[in-house]
Amino acid sequence: MIVTIDGVAASGKSSVSGGVARALGVPFISSGLLYRAATLLGLEARLDLHSAPALLAHLHTHPLRLEPLAQGNRVWQEGRELTDELHSSRVDRGVSVVAVLPEVRAWVDAQLRALPSPFVAEGRDMGTNVFPHAGAKFYLTASPHIRAQRRAHERPEDVPAIEAALIHRDELDRVQSAPAADAVVIDTGPLTLNGVIQTILAQLPERLRSGQVPSA
Repeated sequence: MIVTIDGVAASGKSSVSGGVARALGVPFISSGLLYRAATLLGLEARLDLHSAPALLAHLHTHPLRLEPLAQGNRVWQEGRELTDELHSSRVDRGVSVVAVLPEVRAWVDAQLRALPSPFVAEGRDMGTNVFPHAGAKFYLTASPHIRAQRRAHERPEDVPAIEAALIHRDELDRVQSAPAADAVVIDTGPLTLNGVIQTILAQLPERLRSGQVPSA
């Protein structure tokens, strides 16, 4: 059984997915961390982020591993943990370039589909492309201003600058970040983190809410 939680940038997908996963007693997987890790390695190697062949060749020789845990995902490149380095402004600026490359998307999708279920999957197109047959699908959204205010608590940048970057990111991600036709859309703006988590849990099938998640 797979639950997908998609949404726009800074809509709270990771925090919500982690909370839902802990309530269900399963891991969650964050697709965005793989895109961010690929971006980070590309930047460090001074690669052209628009070049899928260059990025994939580098990933082949510097393989990444996503460790899906309910308390938070970790990303490793051999013995080096990259997790804390993936949410910098330079990675923010580069990840949308990398994430629209079809070849890189196919590479990320393959990594995710190889993971054993059950789990909660969060990202941009988990419910539409990666796991279209997921048992439950959700899509999180909020206004750019609200998302910018939330992100400003995490990074030393002013709200207008973050908001402008998010609006630009939304345009770049528009194709990948559309809700599935059968997804429940949730505006997280008026809700607390726990409120979003409880909204999702309340709409899951009873066997999931009780923690009895069947293996695939």
